[in-house]
Amino acid sequence: MRINERIRINQIRVIADDGGQLGVMTPQAALVLAKERGLDLVEVAPLASPPVCRIMDYNKFRYEQDKRDREAKRKHHIARLKEMKFKPHIEAHDYQVKLQQLQRFLMRGDKVKVTMVYRGRELSHLDLGRRILNRLSTDLQSVARVERDPLLEGRFMSMIYAPDPAALKRLAKQQQKQATARSAASSSAAATSQPQSGQGGS
Repeated sequence: MRINERIRINQIRVIADDGGQLGVMTPQAALVLAKERGLDLVEVAPLASPPVCRIMDYNKFRYEQDKRDREAKRKHHIARLKEMKFKPHIEAHDYQVKLQQLQRFLMRGDKVKVTMVYRGRELSHLDLGRRILNRLSTDLQSVARVERDPLLEGRFMSMIYAPDPAALKRLAKQQQKQATARSAASSSAAATSQPQSGQGGS
């Protein structure tokens, strides 16, 4: 991006700092206008005919652009594969804790690999672990889809879930609807609880 004296072409189309059109002129004439306002002349559309330049505070422009880039980078989430291990004889409380963690990962955009770990004689009862994996598939269907069915590798049986965009969209709408309903109910309850005024006496 060229600015001020670095803009070395015959003619440019100039836009004022307030967005107004100043017309076509030489870069030298436009630079005089920019300096009179204590601003810079910045080339914003070099491929246009003639190229377009804008009068602006270049340092402020760069600061705001860098700020937007940092914000976009912060919001951009790189999907990762998270792994969580289960036991065939997992307690109900532990199951719920792990289920909630899996839901958080999936809602954040990550894939999850669920691994059932068999020990010793548990390998002769593979159905116990498979039953838990099937239960997980049911409990996660509001946010995920099965990307890989259960696969047994030695004493590990694993499957992979991926976020389901359509399901997540439906869930978000449902949660928004519930939040709106709660807010309306709360406002209604507050209005009902206010004391009645204007009750006249004799």
